[in-house]
Amino acid sequence: MANIIDGKALSAAIKDEVRSEVASAEAKYGRKPCLCVIIVGENPASQVYVRNKVKAAAYTGMESMLIELPASTSQEELLGRLRELNEDPCVDGILVQLPLPDHIDEEKVIDTIAPEKDVDGFHAANVAGLWLGKDCVVPCTPAGIMRLIDSTGISLSGKNAVVVGRSNIVGKPVAKLLLDRNATVTIAHSRTADLAAVTRLADVLVVAVGRAGLITGDMVKPGAVVIDVGMNRNAEGKLCGDVDFESCEKTASWITPVPGGVGPMTIAMLMKNTLHCFRNREK
Repeated sequence: MANIIDGKALSAAIKDEVRSEVASAEAKYGRKPCLCVIIVGENPASQVYVRNKVKAAAYTGMESMLIELPASTSQEELLGRLRELNEDPCVDGILVQLPLPDHIDEEKVIDTIAPEKDVDGFHAANVAGLWLGKDCVVPCTPAGIMRLIDSTGISLSGKNAVVVGRSNIVGKPVAKLLLDRNATVTIAHSRTADLAAVTRLADVLVVAVGRAGLITGDMVKPGAVVIDVGMNRNAEGKLCGDVDFESCEKTASWITPVPGGVGPMTIAMLMKNTLHCFRNREK
């Protein structure tokens, strides 16, 4: 039976760590880090995510700004707001909650955020920095995944890591972070021939494809560490991941649950990223 990687407990510890660092930063620089979150429209899921982010910022002692805009907001109006925030010396981090209404170009919005305030790590400059090994803002979910893996105590050096999923938000960046830790990395995806043969090679298996129960126990190498990034609803409407937890738990050595695994870590690492942007600006 696998050990459960408790994302809730680890995220709470990280937020406590940030809280202590925020207090030290305020004493040193005379101000607190400030995170600005923008939401456009009334997507219920987005509203929950935004509330959780603002709540986490308050817990760590950071300043936060919440800008709520109607779905009818024009792209130019949103970009104008972002340019103002880029110039605001009191704002250290800017996050625009995705998805945006159809009439707004998400790529254009992301590229308008100043790279040094891009706490999501989605700006092209930060993406390039990650792949070139330069100081940059690392996307929150991949950074959280690495912390979850580290919590198991395993060394990644020389291990076979398989990432199922090739998105710019999770799959590709987490593959690079695993490479940086000297793992041998394979990226698989929905069109991979004989996916099970590939996943069974993994000492560390990260799954982020958005397909409920895609990975079953017979697809997991005995003793593997399994990180489930999926967030889906099954036929009964119950929240579940991309990994069939019940069968994979019997084979893996460590596994993340859904919910309570990767999800809480994303917000914790957002707090870390905001602190990182604050410190870089103060330098």
